Amino acid sequence: MERGLFMRHHTGYIEVICGSMFCGKTEELIRRIRRATIAKQKVQVFKHRLDNRYEGVAKVTSHTGQHLEAQHISHSSELLPLVAPETTVVAVDEVQFFDDNIIDVIQELASREIRVIVAGLDLDFRGEPFGTMPEILCLAEEVTKLRAICVVCGEPASRTQRLVNGEPAHYDDPIILVGAEESYEARCRQHHIIRQGARDSLSPKAESEIG
Repeated sequence: MERGLFMRHHTGYIEVICGSMFCGKTEELIRRIRRATIAKQKVQVFKHRLDNRYEGVAKVTSHTGQHLEAQHISHSSELLPLVAPETTVVAVDEVQFFDDNIIDVIQELASREIRVIVAGLDLDFRGEPFGTMPEILCLAEEVTKLRAICVVCGEPASRTQRLVNGEPAHYDDPIILVGAEESYEARCRQHHIIRQGARDSLSPKAESEIG
């Protein structure tokens, strides 16, 4: 192979890395990107402009500080025109932030014989399917679901607990709220709490769990 040429795939496919916050999704995404680079693949990385939790918004950054350069965009329609002809791998972090058309975009990329790797939350803070993730999971050739560690009991965690002033969030709070340790915790199913009813009270289930 001549220097400067990139290896190409013979078929395109979609990989999904999902799970709660703090489970290592972005670390796994970065690991796969670095391996693809070693394999002489031309990689482009994208992230939603909404995710501005870390310094240097033009980066994909894990909670442990690992990072890679990325192109930040606000809408899925911006992605395809930015993909270079020689690109063989496209990675998208925090894919749950994108609009519904992201499904068509990643499908189109796969049809171009591009390996597509996306990472995102499969469940929102309520413990319900997040945006387009259910459909993306169904369309993917490969799905990796990671789990974090519950901060309450130390068991594997699959839920993201949102906190408002240190207390569990209300069910009717906005779905998207960008934050890290100050706003979210990883929790297991048993210790995941969502406020129901009036904002100044907890559901009977939540009250029993807190007690």
